[in-house]
Amino acid sequence: MLKVGVIGAGHLGRWHIKNLQQIEGVEFVGFFDSDVERAKEISKEYKASAAASMEELLENCAAISIVVPTSAHYEVARAALNRNVHVFCEKPFMETTAEADEIIALAKSQNLVLQVGHIERFNPALSGLREIPMNPMFIESHRIAPFNPRGIDVAVILDLMIHDIDIILSIVHSDIDRIDAAGAPILTDSIDIANARIKFKNGCVANITASRVSNKQMRKLRIFQKDAYISVDFLKNKTELYSLVDNPQKRGRGITLAEIEMPDGRKKKITYKRLKKDSANAMLEELRAFVYAIQNNSQPPVTGEDGKRALETAIRIEAQIKAALTRLL
Repeated sequence: MLKVGVIGAGHLGRWHIKNLQQIEGVEFVGFFDSDVERAKEISKEYKASAAASMEELLENCAAISIVVPTSAHYEVARAALNRNVHVFCEKPFMETTAEADEIIALAKSQNLVLQVGHIERFNPALSGLREIPMNPMFIESHRIAPFNPRGIDVAVILDLMIHDIDIILSIVHSDIDRIDAAGAPILTDSIDIANARIKFKNGCVANITASRVSNKQMRKLRIFQKDAYISVDFLKNKTELYSLVDNPQKRGRGITLAEIEMPDGRKKKITYKRLKKDSANAMLEELRAFVYAIQNNSQPPVTGEDGKRALETAIRIEAQIKAALTRLL
């Protein structure tokens, strides 16, 4: 049995506790939270042992899930790795890329698994993309939500947009050429709405919008590539594929919506297909993947390097917006 604990039992931390208790092969040894009253509440609710200190918990764990504020990620991750404990760290991975580099290097030197909690990689809606050869030319994403005071310790780029940054970086296999970004503080002193246009060296362009000052929720990703348009709705758990094909039956591309004649006289069909998706609890699956990587001494699906790359891109976007705002405010 793999002995696992959780550090940080706030809104997200309690979900880590609940899900880890369900994973086969895991012995959930307990959690630590600096808020004594909250620790008592969580201990009673989930029948989980509350450690008196982080050090006490780490002494009894082989792996740890870090769900504390981002400002404490580095300190907690370093303490765990120095005690030879495998680390799952929620996003954003670290506050700086220098911290990320140090934690990645420390995990490698200790031969420990380090996974970053980009949960949308495990969203069932995204699983449908496995059916499609990916070669995006243009990507558009919107992640907007009503204001919530939870998470405002960081800008919306690091709070919400980073989800889509990570997904896009995982499907566009090219380095970034340039970034153009804009945004504004609306309800807080930080950036509450942001847009970034990322141009990759292979020519693909991604247009990403994130807002926490909307009157509605939207989490959509649209991918455009040669002869195909893919729509992913993370909220509705729906993935749809529109294709231009010669033979819909042969390609298995679903129902025919229309037929068009090409300039060379050939006829092609526009088809629609709702892609099959996994039926899954995204957090449970990402924690299972962490456990699997430890048990099989394999690379986790979201590595420290992945977390660093998303963080680095988010920091570039935030810095560019802040520089522009100094001229406006």
